[in-house]
Order: sequence, then C-alpha cells, then structure tokens
Amino acid sequence: MTRSPGSGAPADAAERRNASPVVVYAVDHLPPFDVLFYERARAGITKTLEVVIPPREGGTFSVPAGHFFRIVSIEGPQVGDLNLWNPHDMRERFFSAKTRAFHATHLSTGDRLWSTLPYLRPMATITRNSLDWYGWDEDGAGVHDVIGTRCDPYTNMLLKGAEYHHCCHSNLTRALAAECGMPVAEAESHIHDVMNVFMCTGFTHDTHQYFMKASPVRPGDLIEFFAEIDLLGALSACPGGDCGATHSDDVAKCYPLKVEIFRPKDGALAGWSSPPANTYSRNHGM
Repeated sequence: MTRSPGSGAPADAAERRNASPVVVYAVDHLPPFDVLFYERARAGITKTLEVVIPPREGGTFSVPAGHFFRIVSIEGPQVGDLNLWNPHDMRERFFSAKTRAFHATHLSTGDRLWSTLPYLRPMATITRNSLDWYGWDEDGAGVHDVIGTRCDPYTNMLLKGAEYHHCCHSNLTRALAAECGMPVAEAESHIHDVMNVFMCTGFTHDTHQYFMKASPVRPGDLIEFFAEIDLLGALSACPGGDCGATHSDDVAKCYPLKVEIFRPKDGALAGWSSPPANTYSRNHGM
C-alpha cells in the first residue's frame, strides 16, 4: 500500500531525515554466546524422543532444562510456527518482540529466545542453524523470522470471508488443548506470536510490506536449540508449505516436520544452571 504525503514538508525536512540511526538496545552486558560450552554439551548427546508434526497440523513436545532440541526438515520444504512456554508457569512464554529488539528480525546461531515480562530471561539459545549460509538476499529476506505473527483464522475470515481451521494459530491451539487437557478457548489464550522456523521473509523495498518467499529449507536442514529452562513447546507445520505462494488454505504442498530431543552425557553441564527470572523489583516507582 502506497501513501501520498498529507502535509507539506517543512523547511528542515532534509535535516530531520538525516538523523543518524541508533541501535535501541546496547546488548554488551547480555551473557555472551559461549560456543565452546555448547559444543562440549553437545558432544555425546543421546536422543530421548522424537515427535513428527503432520502437514497442516500442530503438535507439542517437552524439553527439560539443559537438553537440546532440533526442528528438522524430513520430506520436503516446509516452514513451522513455534511457541514456547515455561510449563510450571505458562504466563512465562516466548516474547518475539523483545527477542527481535535484542537480536534481529531473523535469528541464527548464538541468538536467544527471550521470555515475556516480568520474567525476561533466555528460554532457549540457538546452537546450530544449517541455513545460516542464506544470510540476506537481494530482496532483503532472511530465514527464521520473528516479525510475522502466525497465520490465523480471524485474519483469514477478514480477508477471504471463509472459515479455515488449519491456520497455525488453530493448529497450535488444538495441540496445546490436547496436551494440557484444556478447553479450546482456554488454550487459545496461551497462543502467542511465533518464531517462524525455516520461513523466508522480509519487507518490500518500496512499500515496506511484509512478504514471504519460497523457503530455502530442504530435507536434512535443521535448527538446534539449547533449553535454558524447562520448556513446553508447540509447533505447527504451516498450511503454506514453503510459503512460496499461499497460506491458510489447502492449496500448497505441505510436508511433516520432526522435533528431536537430546540429553547431554553426565557431567557435560558441570557448573551450568538455568538463568533466574529478571530481578527488577516490580514496584514501578510506587
């Protein structure tokens, strides 16, 4: 959508436009990514569980703190929508906006997935990304975004005038309801903005609109995380398939995704502990 200016430019318009950009958060004081620690922790890991998420469906998985989990492409190019919670207190969940502000619009090795306020701590750290070679393309697109919200049936109804029940929002809702024995309406209240795993997205150069393009993911590609706290995860195999043309319908070719959980060998995590919740007093000046 293009917009024409509704008011004339002031005399100092050029000066105002030429202000220097400033990165919002100086993150020098965040814990550094200790690649050697994660490499040592990964050495000798044992797979404890795998879950296959069917096409156009959702599923859940649990990861104990100090374990690794991987999301793997197994049959064809497919993107997935990821939600994470603290299973002991589901008010603590993945905070895509703060994660984006701390790191970038698209995530890769060394970036962390942060939790909501008032907890604001790392939930998971990305330790491997087989698509890190992609970087940024000429369209300005990257892989694994934290800018999209998840396809949902409300937007589909608004834009297409039809009900569709396999949007990622609905897939995640059904999966969580089944896992926790919740009514669907209660489960839906816990569904939140996602990490779009394997999805290739950006903003158009001219109108700055959110776009998607065919994901570069292929069978064997994976993204690996280290669980910094106990996690309950939900993953939807998006009805858009590789999101190269369409979503929120049954047109795109879709494939399953696999989640694998790994336990480090005894002693591999010596000296490590889960990060505590944020220590702000929460008195808000009162």
